[in-house]
Amino acid sequence: MSGIFGDLIGGILKGMSGQQGQASGLPAILAQVLGNTDLGSVGGLLQQLQKSGLGPQVASWLGNGANLPVSVDQLRAALGDEHVRQLAASFGIPVDQLLAQLSQHLPAAVDHMSPNGTLEQQIGP
Repeated sequence: MSGIFGDLIGGILKGMSGQQGQASGLPAILAQVLGNTDLGSVGGLLQQLQKSGLGPQVASWLGNGANLPVSVDQLRAALGDEHVRQLAASFGIPVDQLLAQLSQHLPAAVDHMSPNGTLEQQIGP
């Protein structure tokens, strides 16, 4: 069961290279899960990361250039234990696996959702 999130997100991100139908589900998945947390939406997640010192990374994901990486430790520090626990519980996976998946997939996911420099879908409260 714990591999479902990674397989799902990984499959969606791999589909971005040419199969737009698969990629279109990613914002909805993120929004649904984030809606169950205090962050509320993808925009809320990005705001939290920016407030916590990851502004250059977020700006690179939203912009047209190369995406700066984000480490597991950076995500853990930026989101805080409570948000990390909420997200892990929403996905039904361990915290360490959640952070690893976000570190690996979040930059490309945000980049895909913001082709013009802003999030195309502000789903959530």
